[in-house]
Amino acid sequence: MVYAQQDAQFTQYMYNGLYYNPAFSGNHTGYRFSALHRSQWLGYTTSSGNGGAPTTQLVTASGRIPGTSFGWGVSFTNDDIGPATSQEANISLAYHRKIRRGVLSLGVSGGMFSNTIKYDEIDVVNPDPSIPSSGNESQMSANFGAGILYEAPKYYLALSSRHINEPTFDFGENSFDNQLVNHSYLMLGYKIRTFAQVTFDPSILLKSEGFNNFSYDVSVIATYDDRMSGGIAYRGEESLSVLLGYKLLRDKSLRIGYAFDLVMGGNEAKAPTSHEFMLTYNLPTITKKIESIIQRTPRFRF
Repeated sequence: MVYAQQDAQFTQYMYNGLYYNPAFSGNHTGYRFSALHRSQWLGYTTSSGNGGAPTTQLVTASGRIPGTSFGWGVSFTNDDIGPATSQEANISLAYHRKIRRGVLSLGVSGGMFSNTIKYDEIDVVNPDPSIPSSGNESQMSANFGAGILYEAPKYYLALSSRHINEPTFDFGENSFDNQLVNHSYLMLGYKIRTFAQVTFDPSILLKSEGFNNFSYDVSVIATYDDRMSGGIAYRGEESLSVLLGYKLLRDKSLRIGYAFDLVMGGNEAKAPTSHEFMLTYNLPTITKKIESIIQRTPRFRF
């Protein structure tokens, strides 16, 4: 039995709430677009020399439906690790309601999850005639998720569940069986403002896979003048990270981010570094303003 990768992991998780939780769909005004590439354990190769270092791409877009309390979101993920590749495409919808000083958001998502096995990259210890030695095989299944988010001026709290239906992928008459188990996420963040145009944003991401395996990410990001940011993060028993970011353009709508991971655990089976690049663009809502213009004529004054 071979277990393909489950959910992808991101060091810049605090900027990718939509991937974990559909309640982030349109939680702010305007439209948000992002693209991320992650090269994990850069340079890692298996004993067979076939590579195998995980690489991940994530593309998202979200916005608010004009004149309503609903937000929309779309996301696409490509995750390649060893002989297995997966693609995930989701559409999400969220309802936002103001409660006291914060906003409560409820979101649901649905889409497709595809798994592919590349047989020519599998190093089999005991060859089985029923298992192909070359070629690829792909399977696709429906995929659903849900989440809740409460966001206040100084903090946010989000709880979500992905792969609620736990789709199963069965390759070649039970030769390879991989169930995409339910993943749950708890994300917390807090904003600390200072008098020197610097804000500190500590956050934590708690992850549960099938309610059996638990892990966590914790980080602190410092931002100067809402433009330049830097921070550190730690992934439990895995890596220590440095995060950098800078907002471009006059309205600070374009942001570029980078994360460097130094692997500290399990080095015997991993390469020592991972790298993550992210680009985000926020398009504000365009509003038309009609101004009253005073016109004067010899007879009338408007």
